[in-house]
Amino acid sequence: MNKRMIRSAGLAALALGTALAAQAQSSVTLYGRVVAGVDYQSNVYDPATGGSGNLWRAVGNQWGTSMLGFKGEEDLGGGLHALFTLESGFSIDDARFNGAGFFNRRTFVGLRSGWGTLKLGKDLSISDAHWALDPTGQQFIGSATLVRGRNWGGHDNMISYETPSWGGLRVLALTGLGEQPQGASRLRKDALSVSYTAPTFELRAIYDVARDANGRFSDLYTTSRNLTLGGTVTLSALKLFAGYEQLSAPDSAAGVPNKARQYWMGARYKVSGPLTLIGAGYRTTVNNGGGSANLFMAGADYALSKRTLLYASVGNVRNGGNANFSVETTNNNPAPGGSQTGFYVGMAHSF
Repeated sequence: MNKRMIRSAGLAALALGTALAAQAQSSVTLYGRVVAGVDYQSNVYDPATGGSGNLWRAVGNQWGTSMLGFKGEEDLGGGLHALFTLESGFSIDDARFNGAGFFNRRTFVGLRSGWGTLKLGKDLSISDAHWALDPTGQQFIGSATLVRGRNWGGHDNMISYETPSWGGLRVLALTGLGEQPQGASRLRKDALSVSYTAPTFELRAIYDVARDANGRFSDLYTTSRNLTLGGTVTLSALKLFAGYEQLSAPDSAAGVPNKARQYWMGARYKVSGPLTLIGAGYRTTVNNGGGSANLFMAGADYALSKRTLLYASVGNVRNGGNANFSVETTNNNPAPGGSQTGFYVGMAHSF
């Protein structure tokens, strides 16, 4: 790690130790995950020269985010619990944070009771729950690829409420205040998720909106409306996935793409013991000359233990028209209308 990360980690550990001494009756857990691997992408286009080349990289987040976190809970009596989470994401290959600040993924405090859970602070976006609908679990080759990461990200200045489970039905509502005196809608994010979980299937609907500094939906992949519908079915060792996602940015400049649709289907199959196979196909269409793209992937996870696994994923994207989507959720795009193949292999350890 670089010196900045070491100093930040030391301060965080000191703060945690102080909290533990003062609140011995609380339960506090240190958790995390470290992911590292090798990544390859073909046909990466350089607009400055007009040429294309192949890219090899050491990477840390393609299969899943490397993270370090603390979470705690205190029983306040009468069924009421106080809770907190502090979580940082980082890249192991270059010791950099995945965003500004040390705890850049989640920093919230809240209360939980039989009436539900209230949280204040910063959390991942509701649309990050796509991982439950995506057979890859939101890898870099997955449901985020053809929407350029729109269903990632987080909510700052967050207030959220989640109901308890009503026979498998849950509702989560969230707002991220923009904190702009010129208007309450500026930079604000709002979201709603409804899910129903049964022993053999799950249904989920997600709607979230992200506004720009003027309170408008001006960019399809950053400040837009996002609706997702999907579900899963489990048949013994086989789990099937399907989803539909629609983006709209009605305040975009004239002639610029302002609507996109994505569809996907896939499966996970636990072959035997530690081996799980993954396969999926994704398609997107974009209006106003934005083109279309088809993405196909195959992968495998091999568990060496409950905490350690090896992973491998390979994918191919074929763009049509003016589309130039990368095979991964990166800016390493092919030329418009071009195709690209990519793969990554590596190891993940959780603690």
